[in-house]
Amino acid sequence: MPAAVEQFVLRWGDMGGQWGVNRSVAQIHALLYLSDRPQTAEDIAEALGLARSNVSNSIRELIGWKLIRRVPMLGDRRDHYEAEADLWQMLTRVAQGRKEREVDPMVEALGHVLAAADGDSTLSPVARKRLGEMHVFVTTIDTWYGQMLTVPPSTLMSLIKLGSKVVNLLGMGLGKSGKTGKPT
Repeated sequence: MPAAVEQFVLRWGDMGGQWGVNRSVAQIHALLYLSDRPQTAEDIAEALGLARSNVSNSIRELIGWKLIRRVPMLGDRRDHYEAEADLWQMLTRVAQGRKEREVDPMVEALGHVLAAADGDSTLSPVARKRLGEMHVFVTTIDTWYGQMLTVPPSTLMSLIKLGSKVVNLLGMGLGKSGKTGKPT
């Protein structure tokens, strides 16, 4: 394995661990992402020095995230795998998975909590206010995510490259702290 590929696999594995993803899963994803041809589970296990069972479990997880897919190879009965190479597709799939696992349950839980809070006279005004603010915040993020799915990747990249210029364009400006001011 070329040194650059090895370094990427190791670093991606480390970052995966920091993001709450199993190191082996992240390393397999990195290897497949940089691979110029589909790989078998055996190829992956050998290249990374992982147990075949670990590779199989990790492949199932990556397929579940839709970050890799099975591809047929003429004359070979074994399953071969390749990674999604489109970075926007990868980002969208990871974001969708995280939203389903993290944001959606929070929106639902806050809905139940707010429903229970409606009839609770023992709930302090501060707690009631903060629950309401949290619900507005989470549902706004949820709505924003849905809207961003309809924006073409090239437009999103242009917005990202604009950075803080967007804030200035909207007349919100940046204070000395670097944080955006509240809209008037």
